[in-house]
Amino acid sequence: MKSIWIPSFLAVTCAACGLNLPDSISSISNVQTESPPTSTVLPLLTDIQLPAGYGTRGSSLEVYFTNPTSPLASQETGGLDGPLVEAIDAARLSVDLAAYSLSLNSVRNALLRAHDRGLQVRVVMESDNLDRSDVDLLVEGGIPILGDRREGLMHNKFVVIDNSEVWTGSMNFTDSGAYEDHNCLIRIRSVEMAENYAREFEEMFVEDQFGPQVIPDTPHPRVILDGIPIDVYFSPDDNVQAGILDLVNNAKESIYFLAFSFTADPIGEALRDRMREGIIVSGVMDSDQINSNVGTEFDPFQQAGVDVLRDQGEGQMHHKLMIIDEAIVIVGSYNFTNSAETRNDENLLVIYDEPIARRFMEEFERVYALSQSIP
Repeated sequence: MKSIWIPSFLAVTCAACGLNLPDSISSISNVQTESPPTSTVLPLLTDIQLPAGYGTRGSSLEVYFTNPTSPLASQETGGLDGPLVEAIDAARLSVDLAAYSLSLNSVRNALLRAHDRGLQVRVVMESDNLDRSDVDLLVEGGIPILGDRREGLMHNKFVVIDNSEVWTGSMNFTDSGAYEDHNCLIRIRSVEMAENYAREFEEMFVEDQFGPQVIPDTPHPRVILDGIPIDVYFSPDDNVQAGILDLVNNAKESIYFLAFSFTADPIGEALRDRMREGIIVSGVMDSDQINSNVGTEFDPFQQAGVDVLRDQGEGQMHHKLMIIDEAIVIVGSYNFTNSAETRNDENLLVIYDEPIARRFMEEFERVYALSQSIP
């Protein structure tokens, strides 16, 4: 295992992961500074077979990727909604869902079944997407839904089940999100991680606080899961961009990214600077967003000589993903934009684990290969 520099504000020791700390670290309010246990033996990852997707499983963490090129994707069956629906159907106490958009009949029906079993089922959504038939059916079925009712976006996509597990990632709970677009969905079985996301949900659903109204209040900003350090951040209150920049600026070998929308000048400039310093920088961006975004980083990347491609395919390249030194994964709902940093409700994970990072590298390589024919 190679040694990976961990930025001071995310500093963590995990000998089983091959991560080394500098001798002294500083701390900020968002993280704990004590070192996590170093004796945990990491479980092996095993593949999860999906007809229209890819999956991998550890004992407490599962990672799923969509496969828009699957013949079954056009039939909207066999995708990432299957495992999520199974988890909702197995719930015994509660299901809280924060959704930018919701049109997957399978998820809608699972929520209704949970409600009919007597579980507490609650939904927070982006108000602009409330006018949909699936949402109407949930309301008619007695499930309370709260919209954010503000200019910024409620852009989260997460589910908290029984206060003991979290589903999160880039995938909207829509037909296109699960079957047409490149997306990921992560399942984490952890009471501490569930407390983090439950607190974020309560801020929105119970306290009716969205966007910049919220102050940092994450119970466990770092969770050690099977020896793997995972840090969780909620935007706009946790200074996510500063954290991303710290990781980018201290990469030792490589930075790979998949970006749906990329307009954040500080992150773009940092990537160009690292490339000039000899770090491998390679990425794929969504073509429609490149064409429509004001201030896209795609043109500056190309002008600087960064290895960046347009995606191909009818669906969206919807990932918001960076892989640092093939050992650290930055992933979540957070696009690399000023809106994600300052206005929207977002969440982001930083996962420090080489085996997990290798699975994300496989997804990067799939998307990159599909994009090579696009100039």
